[in-house]
Amino acid sequence: EHVRALVAEGARVVFGDVLDDEGEAVAAELGDAVRYVHLDVTDEAQWNAAVAASEEAFGPVGLLVNNAGIVVFGTVADMEPAAFRHVIEVNLTGVYLGMHATIPSLRRAGDGVIVNISSTAGMMGYAGINAYVASKWGVRGLTKAAAMELAPDGIRVLSIHPGPVRTPMTAGLGDGLIANQAIPRMGEPEEVTKLLLFLAADATFST
Repeated sequence: EHVRALVAEGARVVFGDVLDDEGEAVAAELGDAVRYVHLDVTDEAQWNAAVAASEEAFGPVGLLVNNAGIVVFGTVADMEPAAFRHVIEVNLTGVYLGMHATIPSLRRAGDGVIVNISSTAGMMGYAGINAYVASKWGVRGLTKAAAMELAPDGIRVLSIHPGPVRTPMTAGLGDGLIANQAIPRMGEPEEVTKLLLFLAADATFST
């Protein structure tokens, strides 16, 4: 959804995932304005390669969107430490690695925007998804710290905090997930995308 909307706004986009067949299909659909790269967000070398591919294809990066996320269910008492660490690695360390790899390119662009996708779980607690909650609070804090560090470079760093959004990750979850939301329904991916486009409106990503 994000990639399609950015291309529609005139952006040239490099996006990454571990789902190569799906990623290649989206790139083929959208044409020359898009490149797909294999990207495990927990792998520093793959992040560096993704940024290098972006610069080679389209020049310095003007916008970074950190959107990868997973959830593992379980209580603090029951969740295995390896599962907790994996969620933190993807949802929080992956955001740090993305920013760390991309900041030099954003600086070369002369300005830029970083948008990190957090969650309402980064502002409140949810039982049964403690690792996810911890990771999203971490994304919120990391965003605030990076915003202060990068402001002198003219780089804005922001986070988006949607409630539960209708995606494969939330498929099959019960109504209890949305009971405490201000608007008691699942969000739609395009609603998050619209906010992303607003926040990135002055990013240097257009042709």
